[in-house]
Amino acid sequence: MELIPNHIDALIKKGNIFGKFGKYADAISVYDKVIKIEPQNVLALINKGLALHYLAQYDKAIMCFDKVLKIRPDNTTALYNKASSLIKQGKVESSFEILRHTIKIDHSFKYKAKFDVDFEHVKTNNDFKKIIL
Repeated sequence: MELIPNHIDALIKKGNIFGKFGKYADAISVYDKVIKIEPQNVLALINKGLALHYLAQYDKAIMCFDKVLKIRPDNTTALYNKASSLIKQGKVESSFEILRHTIKIDHSFKYKAKFDVDFEHVKTNNDFKKIIL
């Protein structure tokens, strides 16, 4: 059996495992290997952005999500996660604008936002209530 040290799927799975165990820095380094091989690998960019989000590095997370959105402008996962990172930065209006757009594309994100801890501190905000109702 031939070993493929840079096999993209295997690297992404390795990064996902690190992420599941809260080893976000390790996950990021694995995703960076994928991105070096395939700069437009949407899954690696999203997963790297999520790991950065969990490390509270919201600017860097948003940069990853923006790279995905340049490749696929209506990628709802990137849009939603960008909204999550923006809300954690206190950029409420920008977050809500992106969240509205995401929900227009895929209605299921309305329910995700309703129960997402990232939006916990804005649950009483009237604009947020309008978005999720």
